[in-house]
Amino acid sequence: MSKLDQILVLDPPCDLKFKGPFTDVVTTNLKLKNPSDRRVCFKVKTTAPRRYCVRPNSGVIDPGATVFISVMLQPFDYDPNEKSKHKFMVQTIFAPSAVSDMDALWKDAKPDDLMDSKLRCVFELPSENDKVNDVEATKAAPVMNSAKADPTAASVPAAAAAAAAAAAAGLDDTEMKKVQEKCKRLQSEMSKLVEENRQLKDDGLRMRKVARSDHMTTNSTGLLGREASATSLPSLLVVIAAIFIGFFLGKFIL
Repeated sequence: MSKLDQILVLDPPCDLKFKGPFTDVVTTNLKLKNPSDRRVCFKVKTTAPRRYCVRPNSGVIDPGATVFISVMLQPFDYDPNEKSKHKFMVQTIFAPSAVSDMDALWKDAKPDDLMDSKLRCVFELPSENDKVNDVEATKAAPVMNSAKADPTAASVPAAAAAAAAAAAAGLDDTEMKKVQEKCKRLQSEMSKLVEENRQLKDDGLRMRKVARSDHMTTNSTGLLGREASATSLPSLLVVIAAIFIGFFLGKFIL
């Protein structure tokens, strides 16, 4: 009996390409599609298991479904003169009606029931254009970060960038004037917002000063009232004492 052809559709079909630099983990994706009307079990194997991490490395694909496999190449010292000998194999088998033990299924599978596809690993260094793009992205990152940190100040550069982009797109004079007017409106609105913010701060300071002065006035009034009460109390005691002394003297004299 001849060996069965692979039922799954693989993308990419032959080569797994990994683009450097390889100083960090490099990930590539493998798509497995099941065009049949039966469930299919799959398993991904490699000749260099210590160099790769595969998620998921096995499973079941329903009819018409697709599964994406992430293949992660671990960091290593890349030698362009060294030819890669790493390979992957996608092994499949039609799933029985009830799958309870995947390990037992693969262990007991007959060779004639297995289907497989082999893929070669290809290592590529970034091209000069990619390097230039990476450098430009790195230079643009601080500008983007500063714009996020101060969105009010970033509105004018954003408008200027929009005008430059419009000019680069080859707009006519009428549309350019519209863009410039929009930039002026944005600048005016930004100035108004800054002025309103300053006025709100000034109003807040004045309100705090008024509240502080009212609090001090209330405290002063309370202190004066307590001092007046304390001053009148001894005078009242003197009057009461004089009345009692006069009362007792009157009794003795009479």
